[in-house]
Amino acid sequence: MRCLVIDDEPLALDILCDYIKRMPELTLLDCITDPFKGLDMVQNGEVDLLFLDIQMPELSGIDFLKKMDRECDVILTTAYPEYALDGYDLNVVDYLLKPFAFERFKKAVEKAIDVQNILFVKVEHKMQKVDLEEVLYIEGLKDYISIYTGDERIITLQNLKKIDSMLPNKRFVRVHKSYIVAVDKINSIERGKISIGEKQIPIGDTYRDLFYKRIENRRS
Repeated sequence: MRCLVIDDEPLALDILCDYIKRMPELTLLDCITDPFKGLDMVQNGEVDLLFLDIQMPELSGIDFLKKMDRECDVILTTAYPEYALDGYDLNVVDYLLKPFAFERFKKAVEKAIDVQNILFVKVEHKMQKVDLEEVLYIEGLKDYISIYTGDERIITLQNLKKIDSMLPNKRFVRVHKSYIVAVDKINSIERGKISIGEKQIPIGDTYRDLFYKRIENRRS
């Protein structure tokens, strides 16, 4: 999971950066004090997990969350426990009260990893759990999408842009106006098409550069 830390206190940044480097599941993108730079990174889809301080002079953590229009998992950090309720109202993964030990940090990260592995979608009159490890690709058609796994096709009333914002960026990539693919399920790429099992998925011109950049980054 690609991690970003935003905090106006240098000591807090140092501690979180050290904790992140101790967990092999995490990749540290940056530790910054500028929330506006961080917001740009989140909006560009670069971040899987955000550690966000609530009390910052330029832009509070709560206001930061309200401005986000791209979903990523968020763990709030603060020295003020009275802000906990506001944080959970904004659907964050966890809430770390400063100062916190590595073990408490690890538990919060484990929650975020669990969240990354499942998705709930509405199917008829129920919410169905989707194991993201099993998803091969997702196809969009107007206001409906089909989620294809190795065993089934799940149809839900949803648009592709919205579902794209809910998926972990490290594992899924939009490759066409009508398709999202699981990167680790790709069998081959040839002549502008992706092979996943028996399915041939076209790579759209709009998404071509970003897709190949993602592939190169996984190889490096």
